[in-house]
Amino acid sequence: MTTHISTLGELLTSAGTQWRVYDIGRRITKIDKKQFDQIENTQVPYPYPLGGHALMAIQFWDNQATLDPYVWFLKFPLDEQSKLNIASRDHFASMVIEALGTQLTGEAAQGKLDNNPYVYTPNANKLAAFNALMKCELKRPASKYYETVEQYFTSHGQTDWQNLALQGLADYALRLAHGQNQANLVALWPTLPAQVQSPLAAMLEHVSISTELTEFLKTQLHTHLTRDNLAGAINSFRAMSGSHGLGLIAQSVDQLLASEQSLEADILLTIAGRGWETLTDPDRLYTFMDKAAQNNQVEGLFESIFADLVAIPMLRPHVLGLLRAQNRSETLSRAIGRLFS
Repeated sequence: MTTHISTLGELLTSAGTQWRVYDIGRRITKIDKKQFDQIENTQVPYPYPLGGHALMAIQFWDNQATLDPYVWFLKFPLDEQSKLNIASRDHFASMVIEALGTQLTGEAAQGKLDNNPYVYTPNANKLAAFNALMKCELKRPASKYYETVEQYFTSHGQTDWQNLALQGLADYALRLAHGQNQANLVALWPTLPAQVQSPLAAMLEHVSISTELTEFLKTQLHTHLTRDNLAGAINSFRAMSGSHGLGLIAQSVDQLLASEQSLEADILLTIAGRGWETLTDPDRLYTFMDKAAQNNQVEGLFESIFADLVAIPMLRPHVLGLLRAQNRSETLSRAIGRLFS
């Protein structure tokens, strides 16, 4: 392998590794190699920007199939069009070559990139969810914490919830198709302690749950809204947000926006962070942004949500369209005016 490496894909392939790429900024989502090549060559924007950066996990292993794959958690800046900053990517690649040469795997590679400015540590929720997903994809056993969580749900909550580990909840979320796991989750979800329901929801948002479970959580969302249970409503929406049932998610967003809690910052941020795919609908986007403009609990909330959504390629033209929209509410017009003041 020479130092004349033009992309990370080329670097990994030249080193004799098999590799996969995942976005882990918004939701853990696999990025196929063709798309990643287009991203690296700035032919397309990064699809899931967060805070002006691409947050990705690259999993790789050598062709002799080492027992455990290696993972780089990387954070690269993006430009105003959400395209990869090539200078940063090249800087990282050159640092890898300087530190590791042609040997990206093996004991000699351990710890060599610990101080690399593009390497970062995801939060505990993302790490647990990613680890659980990798074990499933590689057909490896779940962590030692899974059995305790499975027992908790099998016993319908009769064991002590304080014995449940975050990694075990992540493993359970990724194994809902096993045995009675989904049925046991449905039976126990309405009465789960907040200390269990909230972290479990944070794991489920990375899972393509079944239509049946999505419909159940949609009903739970409605129940919590009618009872003014903000935390329960948010947990239910987060738990269903990774489902492929986008129509059900869109209906749930509409429920949230029509509720008395619709101006709550936590509701608005949850929709922006987990339900952004539903905001390609112009009417829904207008309603959502109008609600964000009305919020006066958090200073700068509208501006931060606007900046977040306009960076997402699938939403950018729709969000920019608000700047030209006719018959905007006075509140929304003032909020948009603040973007340019």
